Amino acid sequence: MTKFIDLRSDTVTKPSAEMRKAMYEAEVGDDVYGEDPTVNKLQEYVAELLGKEAALFVPSGLMGNQICLNVLTSPGDEVICEADAHIFQYESGTPAAVSGIQLYPVKGENGIITPEIVEPLIRPASAYYMPKTKVVEVENTHNRAGGTIQPLEVIKSLRQLVDKYNLKFHLDGARLWNASVATGIELSGYAAYFDSVSVCLSKGLGAPIGSVIAGTEDFIKEAFRVRKAWGGGMRQVGVIAAAGLYAVQNNIQRLSEDHEKAKLLAEHIAGLDNFEINLSNVQTNILIFKHLNIPVEEILAKAKEKGLLLSVGTVGSLRAVTHMDVSFEEIEKAKDILSELN
Repeated sequence: MTKFIDLRSDTVTKPSAEMRKAMYEAEVGDDVYGEDPTVNKLQEYVAELLGKEAALFVPSGLMGNQICLNVLTSPGDEVICEADAHIFQYESGTPAAVSGIQLYPVKGENGIITPEIVEPLIRPASAYYMPKTKVVEVENTHNRAGGTIQPLEVIKSLRQLVDKYNLKFHLDGARLWNASVATGIELSGYAAYFDSVSVCLSKGLGAPIGSVIAGTEDFIKEAFRVRKAWGGGMRQVGVIAAAGLYAVQNNIQRLSEDHEKAKLLAEHIAGLDNFEINLSNVQTNILIFKHLNIPVEEILAKAKEKGLLLSVGTVGSLRAVTHMDVSFEEIEKAKDILSELN
């Protein structure tokens, strides 16, 4: 059986032996009653990391984002987001289908939207014939932009803008861990400016499932109700919460290794004549790049034949994501394969 170097996503990681042991030994209870001690410990731990009053464990990042948007809005409201945002591109139309809200996507630069871009899009409060602008959403790090980091100064200025118009501010922080490790800014330093935050456990941190959302106690109380209404009420779920708890306690700082792997691979790609990559956008663990002569699907197939799995990025581009289950030695092999495809 071929052993592939799998750079399709950081979601392909598998639990380590230590994480599986934590899952096996987890103390459990009925989480719908709030009685699972491992879930409660995870929620309290992540809330403290983010500097929030409370947190809630949810099965997926999509559910986490969508619960947050649901709680912050009413049907007919509008959410402003970047045009390549995960909530717009990859969440199955859920804002409209489930919460009755619409998204107003606007193109930013490298996934970053500024107050100058956002303010003209805010609907006049007197315009009864328009949807109500209710939330501004940003993604940190930004997936489709190549793992780029939202500058803290931009986040601060957006917070001032949402306060000016009495709006809410949501952070899709699926890879917020990566932003924090890359910049040295504490997780709470980012989260402080947002009304709601969603962070993912099953990407770079290596847990098999789960995300956590955080906010005020009142916000999480309502989020708990919505989670139940959407079928996310789980029972003795400490067996998987234990994986998430192990991940946040042990696997955050090691993300720097993934960033180093990404930089090594990106610099190699930049030196190949027939590939193109913007090195300034390789800030964490995601690479978006192109082959100048061969179509994406053909390159994917050729790479797979040689033992390297890549994925599609933005239109016409390739994506590679480094993670804990790909070693530095395998990165060297990936570089050799890409050289052969040059």
